[in-house]
Amino acid sequence: MKKVLLASVALNLGLSGAALADITIGVAGPITGQYATFGEQFRTGAEQAVEDINEAGGVNGEMLRISIGDDACDPRQAVAVANQFASEGVPVVIGHFCSGSSIPASQVYADEGIIEISPASTNPAYTEERPGDGIFRVCGRDDQQGEVAGAYIAENFADTNVAILNDRTAYGAGLAAETERVLRAAGKEPTLVEAYTAGERDYTALVTRMNQADVGLVYIGGYHTEAGLIARQMQEQGMEATIMSGDALVSDEYWSITGDAGEGTLMTFSPDPRRNEVAAPVVEKIEAKGQSAEGYALYTYAAIQAWAQAANEAGTTDFEPVVEALNEGSFQTVIGDLQFDDIGDVTLPGYVVYEWQNGAYDYVETAESTVEPTTPADAGDTGASDAPAEAAPAQ
Repeated sequence: MKKVLLASVALNLGLSGAALADITIGVAGPITGQYATFGEQFRTGAEQAVEDINEAGGVNGEMLRISIGDDACDPRQAVAVANQFASEGVPVVIGHFCSGSSIPASQVYADEGIIEISPASTNPAYTEERPGDGIFRVCGRDDQQGEVAGAYIAENFADTNVAILNDRTAYGAGLAAETERVLRAAGKEPTLVEAYTAGERDYTALVTRMNQADVGLVYIGGYHTEAGLIARQMQEQGMEATIMSGDALVSDEYWSITGDAGEGTLMTFSPDPRRNEVAAPVVEKIEAKGQSAEGYALYTYAAIQAWAQAANEAGTTDFEPVVEALNEGSFQTVIGDLQFDDIGDVTLPGYVVYEWQNGAYDYVETAESTVEPTTPADAGDTGASDAPAEAAPAQ
């Protein structure tokens, strides 16, 4: 892969209410590339959070400003972005999206005394193997998603042939492995377990194998782009099977790829924060700008909220006092009141099952049908944490 020059990767954005920004914070994600829809979610949430915090007086009386780093969900580019942020002297980075980016970048942040709070990196290794105390996330984990997905499939597709696919990335392979583990533990053996290569366009041979095996449920550990193509190619072959996947399908772009082939697709994601009463004013502001608060926009907003509240509590943006405040505090955010445990995971409800219908997703089960966050002691050796953070993208 060609090396990317990062002189123009980090873009300093002066936002409304911050004529003279005093504190620059980093926001890192896939601003370009096939997963750029999630980078846009990050940007939307970050810009609104900084605007609102600045209007309320900033952090310790100083205004915030954003520096955006484009990692394109590539681990090497993520490390370069992390080094760029270090040279800018940012106290915190909100990111990255892909676990395959967050995990290697976290080493740079730990070495440089920069706090990292990911809104979306779900691989357990991100926190279980974190290189320093300043690594946090405000989202759930793949082992939690796998618990929900595996149990749902075992209960609702007990007599159906099931295929489990993964895209060989840390996110996709880990999510599929955990779902498969839970499914087998429930006494349900998958009919087909296959890996595919992310970024390809033609999955007809894979679809043919599934069709010949009379597969009725296809679980995909991977991203919305490839899942959408598989859905379309299943329809083209007349394969009537339900697709199920994880939180990487939480984008309207999935339906843009599938059209009606995406009808009935199931996915796991946290309870929709747009339904939180406290989030309503923020959602209204975002939508008034013609933007969407879908997916990880509000998680990005919440990550900045938590850091800002911790910095105000500490009276400084210095690393150690803010880390201490993050470890000990409780934070009021748009995704709910949250705390962090001793490895940086968030203490919020886990995942629910959604269904795509008519171009939108909504709960299959109520928001109460969640799994409590898995603690490291409960998680065990899941296989998700063992999945390598490859050069391919991994959430």
